[in-house]
Amino acid sequence: MRIAIAGAGAVGRSVALELTDNGHQVLLIEREVRRYEPNTVPAADWLIADACELTALEEAGAHTCDVLLAATGDDKANLVVALLAKSEFGVPRVVARINDIRNEWLFNQSWGVDVAVSAPGAMVAGVEGAIDVGHLVRLMGLREGEANLMKLTLPDDNPLVGQQVADLGLPENSALVTLFRAGSIIVPKPDDVLEAGDEMLFVANSQLVDWSGLDNAQRGP
Repeated sequence: MRIAIAGAGAVGRSVALELTDNGHQVLLIEREVRRYEPNTVPAADWLIADACELTALEEAGAHTCDVLLAATGDDKANLVVALLAKSEFGVPRVVARINDIRNEWLFNQSWGVDVAVSAPGAMVAGVEGAIDVGHLVRLMGLREGEANLMKLTLPDDNPLVGQQVADLGLPENSALVTLFRAGSIIVPKPDDVLEAGDEMLFVANSQLVDWSGLDNAQRGP
């Protein structure tokens, strides 16, 4: 795939290194001369330009890109880049970095964003997931927030321990997608029995899902 990355800071370069190692064609767009360091990602193409400007994206050949990643340290710039990429050049997949979690609500299709990635949000989820055993933790949003990836770690006294997956009583708009148990990944089957310490990953529609049944099970009698 041909992938353009707006912003050649630490994040942009790290992503570019990973993508080029995976065989993708990558173009890094950076407006700051001090960050123009082709030797740091030698397999990528580099362009000194302001990706917030239409002419820069034209020069970058945005219309030929399969994916564009807006990875600058400025949320306003990332939104502008995303909107131009989607509306003016029809880039099929636009991914945008969220720097300030308070701006997360802006990163949607109205601004041309297909996937929003929040480093602060991921860190918060990591902290909550480590300490909040026995309660549902939202790890990340999917499809512009239409769905969520959620985790529940079962403590010893959770009423779900000993139940079969088929008895969870999940609403139709959610699914248990995997279990992590003792270092192993388990694709859950209806007759699998839940154990203390299981980390359960769910995908759920963020607007329609009703977790009342699972919440009650967490609280117990």
